[in-house]
Amino acid sequence: GIKKMLQEQAADEDYLQTSIEETTLGIYVVRSVLTNTAEDIGIVLEGQIVFQDLDNIALATAVLFGLIYALNLNYPPSLKYTFEVLQKLVMELKGNTLSKKVQLLKNRLCE
Repeated sequence: GIKKMLQEQAADEDYLQTSIEETTLGIYVVRSVLTNTAEDIGIVLEGQIVFQDLDNIALATAVLFGLIYALNLNYPPSLKYTFEVLQKLVMELKGNTLSKKVQLLKNRLCE
């Protein structure tokens, strides 16, 4: 009963901590198991939580882009196209020069 719940909670916290430490740049959402609502939304940079208790994912995304810009950070190589689409197509920031992959996506979306 309770002992098993405490063990599962400790395992979840260990998993969360490990995941945060392995994250270069990202947004995290901790959801309640019971209600499936966000209990915490935050930002991780270089394995450290730098913002937490943000109101929603849209705000977290805007703050993350502000941090990327202010700190002159590079996008993680495995997510560079994802961030380029968010930056240039969704947020319309510096959208004039697109990589070939993002330009193809834009063309397909505009068809």
